[in-house]
Amino acid sequence: MNVAAKIAPTPGQLALAKQLAEGGARREPTITRIDAAAYTDPARYAAERERLFGRRPLVIAPSALLPEPGMAVPHDGYGKPLLVTRDREGVAHVFLNVCQHRGTRLVEGGEMVCASKLVCPYHAWTYGLDGKLLALPRTDAFPGLDKAALGLKRLPTREAGGLIWFAFDESADFAEPDTLGHDFDAFDLAGQHLFKRRTHDVAANWKLIMDAFLESYHVQRLHAATIGPFFKDGVASGDLIGSHQRSAVGRDVEAIECAAEDWPTLRRAITYTYQMFPATILIVSPDYMNLMTLMPRAVDRVLVEDFMLIPEPPATDKALTHWEKSWNLLDGGVFGAEDFRAAALGQEGLMSGAIDRLTLGGLEGGIKVFHDAAEAALIG
Repeated sequence: MNVAAKIAPTPGQLALAKQLAEGGARREPTITRIDAAAYTDPARYAAERERLFGRRPLVIAPSALLPEPGMAVPHDGYGKPLLVTRDREGVAHVFLNVCQHRGTRLVEGGEMVCASKLVCPYHAWTYGLDGKLLALPRTDAFPGLDKAALGLKRLPTREAGGLIWFAFDESADFAEPDTLGHDFDAFDLAGQHLFKRRTHDVAANWKLIMDAFLESYHVQRLHAATIGPFFKDGVASGDLIGSHQRSAVGRDVEAIECAAEDWPTLRRAITYTYQMFPATILIVSPDYMNLMTLMPRAVDRVLVEDFMLIPEPPATDKALTHWEKSWNLLDGGVFGAEDFRAAALGQEGLMSGAIDRLTLGGLEGGIKVFHDAAEAALIG
């Protein structure tokens, strides 16, 4: 049974709700600017790949991708062959999807594999979902082989608050993912069911996707025919959790609902969005959630994997139809046809050289905060 309704919002979540109930955050309107080269410079992109994506913890999937022990999912989105597993003890791991014998890809494709063991298709070396080398044919041909030294290459992995994080850098600091987990526990992210997932290949710099979810200025304009009418224009609040941003946008409801301290009422009134640095987005809608992981592949190309999470598996045809409608509205409509399309058009414009700076208004302050954090991380 889903327990989100029994868990109280965190003080930080309630503080943002209180701001919305009072009409949104009060800030003096300010114009700021960002160099267009932040989205178009190949050298800048290479530095981001090395220092942001090569060193920091990254979200690879929601816990719901692997709901039971004995599951594995190949994952190539970050440019290296990865394998996400949940072993028989329920522990999540991220490995390089590479057999330790001759370097062959251990598991092919991109779909879920349910098995207690993973067998290399080339020479049948066999591994457990905890990465241990269990067996190999003709052990007599490998005298003195130490199987314990030939387990799969495990990357640092941490599961917290319903998300599976990993890092390519052995020294990556996972303190902030642990802190965010308290917020995600408050609406039972770990207890959600994965309804669908899809990867979009977007012809845009990854930061243009992040930008779209760091401001509410576009909602009434870009989404005028879809979700725009559900929200109040410019009524928003936000804060920081370490290097991550947390924001809230109010819908057309009574202020007292924004100030409620139970999740069902609060979620009907407010859409919370978490922009996890460097490149993950979580949107908490009234009855479902969307998690998006951004995986840059070039200065002008990013893969965006969208996971739709719902409270429980659909039990009836009516429930299935409801969730299908929500999926088609958000993933194919709002995100795919509007947000991602706008990012691709923006990339074309920036690559043309028509402008050398982007001009941001008072409703786009979250974008500047994000870019400042990226600059600091590249320098540090």
